Amino acid sequence: MFQHILVPTDFSEESKRAFEIAKSIISPDSGTITLLHVIEIIADTTFEEFESFYLQLETRAEKHLDEMAPSEKNETFTIQKKVLYGNRVREIVAFALDHQVDLIILNSHKINMQDPGKGWGTISYKVGIASQCPVMLVK
Repeated sequence: MFQHILVPTDFSEESKRAFEIAKSIISPDSGTITLLHVIEIIADTTFEEFESFYLQLETRAEKHLDEMAPSEKNETFTIQKKVLYGNRVREIVAFALDHQVDLIILNSHKINMQDPGKGWGTISYKVGIASQCPVMLVK
């Protein structure tokens, strides 16, 4: 059983499936699932330039996280919700490393066999390569 599972989410149906899988394999007595949403910062800008915009995105993300995992649910494990700012891949990998995550579960797009090179630049591919813990992809 896994003690700490990280589920990065973009609030898509695939992300919700990843969360359901995490709930089915987390250690029931002492496990933690962290739902993480990363807000990408616009390149060549500062946070302050778009602060009100980012804060609106954060409020919306927190609302979606609460919808995915309502606080009043009585689970036998802990669910944490986190919103970070920055590069999605770097933030996901750094969070996993800094918080002793045992497994990352995230959604992945199917690779088009007519153009398989398109799949190399995806977030899931980069997280899979950079992560120091196992990564499970949900399609």
